[in-house]
Amino acid sequence: MDFKRILVPAGGGGADEGAMELACRLAKKDKGQIWAVYVITVKRALPIDAEIEPEIATAEKILDHIEEIAENQDCEIETDVLQAREAGPAIIDEAVEKQADVIIMGVSQKKRFGQFSIGNIVPYILKSAPCPVILLQQ
Repeated sequence: MDFKRILVPAGGGGADEGAMELACRLAKKDKGQIWAVYVITVKRALPIDAEIEPEIATAEKILDHIEEIAENQDCEIETDVLQAREAGPAIIDEAVEKQADVIIMGVSQKKRFGQFSIGNIVPYILKSAPCPVILLQQ
């Protein structure tokens, strides 16, 4: 499989680093392109394009860190901050728009009610993705 167009949704956790490093290795191998996105979830009470300064600052900080990882791997990426009601559909829309060949996501191990949990976003992406999805557990 050739992975020339790679989408890396960043969540701000430690697992983002491994996902970005893998994306860079694959992109170098196939002379591919990488897009890293961070999705700000906007509450329904606010307009979708509301200027939410603290969240925007957090998103930019996370994407700056992702860019540093890519730079250390001698890899070029494009980053974008998205605002949406829900992260899962926004990531899928981005994958469709960019015609992604693969989505690479870092997954942090969480416990909910004493059980391992990957939340709601990852299952949505696995179910709806128009391309293969690679999950990298932290």
